[in-house]
Amino acid sequence: MSFNKKDLNEKFISFLDQIKDEPPKSVAHLNDRVLVIDGLNTFIRAFAVNPAINDDGLHIGGMIGFLRSIRYTCDILKPSRCIIVFDGKDGSKRRSKIYPDYKATRKVKKRLNRNVDWGTAPADEEESMKQQMGRLIEYLEQLPLTLVCIDGIEADDTIAYISQQLLTDSDIFIMSTDKDFLQLVDDRVKVWSPTKKKLYTEDEVFEEYGIPSRNILTYRILDGDKSDNITGIRGCGIKSIIKYIQPITENKDFTVIDLLDYVEKSSDNKIKLLDTIQNSRNLVKRNYLLMQLQKVDIPNHTKMKIQGAVNDEVPQLIKYRFQTMFLKDKLSTAIPNLDTWLMEFVRLSRFRGLNEK
Repeated sequence: MSFNKKDLNEKFISFLDQIKDEPPKSVAHLNDRVLVIDGLNTFIRAFAVNPAINDDGLHIGGMIGFLRSIRYTCDILKPSRCIIVFDGKDGSKRRSKIYPDYKATRKVKKRLNRNVDWGTAPADEEESMKQQMGRLIEYLEQLPLTLVCIDGIEADDTIAYISQQLLTDSDIFIMSTDKDFLQLVDDRVKVWSPTKKKLYTEDEVFEEYGIPSRNILTYRILDGDKSDNITGIRGCGIKSIIKYIQPITENKDFTVIDLLDYVEKSSDNKIKLLDTIQNSRNLVKRNYLLMQLQKVDIPNHTKMKIQGAVNDEVPQLIKYRFQTMFLKDKLSTAIPNLDTWLMEFVRLSRFRGLNEK
């Protein structure tokens, strides 16, 4: 898709109008304004759409696309701190016990980036993903960023725990295209969509969905999530939900319990959608267990590991190592002026000393 100059100006002005009511507050503490990034979500998106290659002809789109995306977001949102969260080993195990087909369609069965010549073997693409991810972590370790990856837990749960139970006094900005995070949006937590270049506040969520963020979970339970292979309830599109389940649109909590009570009491209305939900109570309960992030159920020892990672000292910016790796990997075609590009991470590094003891 291409934009002419007028389109670009209007899009930029619209974005400025969106964020002007929320100027960066004066930062007195490291955790005042925290950007929390869904790591794998960001990497897969970058790998899928960015065809960049280095001077040796090697695909670097996942790695360089990730770095450029987080740098752009830091420049826009001006956080005092950036935390990048990745899925841990066997992270999906808990949900797979509830629903064995959870994420069953996630395996890459077709080419993600068709603009790159991967040769004849699909393994070439998978190997490139592994190599780029490993190298990306090495780059991230040279920047003033906190990396969190805990075995046995998905990034979604870690991010939810950080925003809902750990950094409870912080303004949180979650960077992800995953709609599940919209259920966490309130006056303190917001979601940045890197593809739409849109910051989801409570007002933005309601404007787009016609449902307040506090009830997005209930909507998502009915609608399902194709990306995670979570089936919804037949006929439960957003228009039908708004039409026949009006309380979900009100600015007060409408939980799964409220939903089930509502459809039971409305059973005499002969509305097919409500009857379908009434007959799918087990599916509703299953989807709740799979999708809710407002009060994540994780073991205490896992919580302690997350706390340890978040409360640990933020690493220093090791500029010379980053530059050395950058030259070795021949990335200058993707980031022509590295010193200028690194200035946003220089800004982030200045907040390291604001951590309370």
